[in-house]
Amino acid sequence: MNPIEEGSAIERCKNGDREAFGLIVQKYMKPAYYVALGYVGRPDDALDISQDAFINAFRHIKRFDSSKSFFPWFYSILKNLCLNHLSRSRRRKEDSIDQMVEEEGQSRIPVETVNPEQGAVQRDIEVRIGKALQRLRPKEREIIILQHFQDYSYQEIADLLGIPIGTVMSRLYSARRDIWMRN
Repeated sequence: MNPIEEGSAIERCKNGDREAFGLIVQKYMKPAYYVALGYVGRPDDALDISQDAFINAFRHIKRFDSSKSFFPWFYSILKNLCLNHLSRSRRRKEDSIDQMVEEEGQSRIPVETVNPEQGAVQRDIEVRIGKALQRLRPKEREIIILQHFQDYSYQEIADLLGIPIGTVMSRLYSARRDIWMRN
């Protein structure tokens, strides 16, 4: 879906067209899932939070400024849901995120493979990514997710987070170094 088609779909969503929103979900579900996975660490929770974020976005789509890009607006909804989830999890004193990731045996995001071995490899990769991201500080994790999973430029990340581009570069360097040193 190109930006013009996306803009058209969003305008249709503002008029209550659920089918048009389905196109938006289809485009952003996988990136949303991986963003949520980076925050919460558990595939099941990441899928639930991603779906909740889309529901919230649809409910509030009329507030979206169509002159701007959709994903940064959606990302703020998704991020807030992830942070709320983590806050609730801490209050309930659940098991550590690392332990939850280790116990997670199956990916809930559709795996586009026909080979069970490839599916197992995909699930293993998801668990490893979740663990690596959870070991980072939240500000570093956020930048890694935006840069590596969303393909945002340094400038786009700086604009989205409201920080100087030098801070983006510094946090990205620090996060990469931490991942490299721990693996």
